Amino acid sequence: MRLNPFHLAIPVTDLEAARAFYGGMMGCEEGRSDALWVDFNFFGHQLVCHLDTRTRDNSPGLQNLVDGHGVPVPHFGLVLDMQTWSRTRDRLKSAGVEFVIEPTVRFRGQVGEQATMFFRDPAGNHLEIKAFESLDSLFAR
Repeated sequence: MRLNPFHLAIPVTDLEAARAFYGGMMGCEEGRSDALWVDFNFFGHQLVCHLDTRTRDNSPGLQNLVDGHGVPVPHFGLVLDMQTWSRTRDRLKSAGVEFVIEPTVRFRGQVGEQATMFFRDPAGNHLEIKAFESLDSLFAR
């Protein structure tokens, strides 16, 4: 199955912090930019960080229970192969990222078993990075 890249624009409170996080820690190549926004190649997808200096409430917000964990809503992320997921987990742990939901396997032994982790970027946006042993399981019921 061939997937088209998605485009996602998110608010950030500091473009340099976004560059350090997405470019430095996540290893995403920077694309075009301006004084108020910057593009990143987010594993083949276009992620645009737009400067938003309004004060934000960084409280936990809405959470939905998924396999025993309070999953933050809203969130965005990626589905990676297991090897890339493991490398990304190790890089984030080495950098001292604070996880909202620690790297784990959910739905173990069930349809939809997946490795997952949740964390926040410097602006408070929640990200989920997940992986399946086979992408054929992505939409399995």
